[in-house]
Amino acid sequence: MSLAQHYHERTKYDPVTIRQRGKALDFSQQPIPYKDYKFGHLINLKQLPADLDPNLGERLSRFFYLSYGITAAVATTGDPYYLRAAPSAGGLYPAELYLIARQDSCLPAGLYNYQARPHGLIHFWESNVWSALQSACFWHPVLDHVTLAVVLTAVFYRSAWRYEDRAYRRIGLDLGHLLGNIELAANLNDFRAHLLGGFVDSALNDLLYLDGDQEAAFVVIGLADLLKVSENLPHLPTALPSPVCPTIPKIAAGDLLHECHQASQITATDLTYTPKPQADPDGVVLDLCTGVAIMPPPEPEPEPEPEPTPDLYDFPGLTRVHLGVEPINWQQNCTGLENTMLRRRSTRVYSGGSITQAQLAQILDFAYHPEHYQPQGLDETPDYFCLNLIKTFVAVSEVKGLEAGCYYYAPQAKELRQIRFKNFRTELHHLSLGQELGRDAAAVVFQTANLEAAITELGERAYRYLHMDAGHLGQRLNLAAMQLNLGASGIAGFFDDQVNEVLGIPVDDAVLYLTTLGVPA
Repeated sequence: MSLAQHYHERTKYDPVTIRQRGKALDFSQQPIPYKDYKFGHLINLKQLPADLDPNLGERLSRFFYLSYGITAAVATTGDPYYLRAAPSAGGLYPAELYLIARQDSCLPAGLYNYQARPHGLIHFWESNVWSALQSACFWHPVLDHVTLAVVLTAVFYRSAWRYEDRAYRRIGLDLGHLLGNIELAANLNDFRAHLLGGFVDSALNDLLYLDGDQEAAFVVIGLADLLKVSENLPHLPTALPSPVCPTIPKIAAGDLLHECHQASQITATDLTYTPKPQADPDGVVLDLCTGVAIMPPPEPEPEPEPEPTPDLYDFPGLTRVHLGVEPINWQQNCTGLENTMLRRRSTRVYSGGSITQAQLAQILDFAYHPEHYQPQGLDETPDYFCLNLIKTFVAVSEVKGLEAGCYYYAPQAKELRQIRFKNFRTELHHLSLGQELGRDAAAVVFQTANLEAAITELGERAYRYLHMDAGHLGQRLNLAAMQLNLGASGIAGFFDDQVNEVLGIPVDDAVLYLTTLGVPA
């Protein structure tokens, strides 16, 4: 058993033991979900420097706002409680968003942190650190071409304050929600988000002045400007494997989150690589050691197509429902998508009413078939880390045209295959820790993965990748449901083993995430 598997087993919820886990929250210790810098220069994104292309300035401003901006404020007895464009478990917002600018970028070189309340970038380190970023990312070819990179980090205590060790799961999902927004916000503003999940953790944390224990980097995003021909890049590798922990140490409760993250790190010696030659100001490529001019390296090879998701439950006699679908119309210039991203809210109560088969098909289509939205200007192949390892099941309670039961969703065939025949409303209420969202939803989408197979392929780091990919899918499900005037809400707290048992999901699959869909009350 790997350490990630050990962590997953130790953080499962069980009906017998869950009461022993809970403890009263100390609201006097509730963390603040944003960072304050006592130094640095704040650049208001609505008033970017005059020498910056005004069009580019507006695009950057909208990109950050649609990704993680404040979209509403809730009055409280104290300071307002701010809601962001990306959803977060418990509204705790553990993610931080950093920007790194290269010397020849549109912004002064250095490190920036996105400040959501003033909607600005605080320039807290004024120095060209791009080569250090490239080195930390094993000289990933995307960073040769782009001049801006975004780094997503997690402040662990923000989520662990409430969810304790299980918070690591929710952090991965929250970062995935944010990645879903970033990918679409980039599309809407003529950028493309290239994901880099493999890097030397300690080097990247040091670059951003993070201690790695309280806050750590999870993903780098090369932000390509599609209005520049040189930044229209092929799809390149997004994930690198980490080692697998050879032995499982004795870990006390309360330390599991930290140990799981540490085990998934990549060091400079885990991969063999050669520092990439650098070009001088005239474009001549120089050898790093000798300074002698050499031939430029070949263009990077495009990322090979990932293996498709296994086509499961493909045998005669199974009830199959083909989901022929008309893609969601996001309106001219995708204005409907932008408006939906800004008005999105997690549904708190469902009416128990029914949705249609066509609506469910459209929601699944937007999440799993982005190629259908290329004519509307969206990326037909957005980046994921290991999407081919994720499986999807749908528990149908009240969908017109579908018999109640549990279905496997086969994305390549675009069909639902029924594996259990039953209305699971009562069971879903129990499985989701007694949340009425599970009981009253018209359908619940489950993302699962075989952890052993994922870790064999990608090491302990697979646990990060899987949860971020599941959150990314969940965000697309959310937005599609909102556009259809339906409700959606994610659930990361559930009785793990009982989900597999009740719904007929393979026992070797770890349940990653639930997304409830239905009619808002």
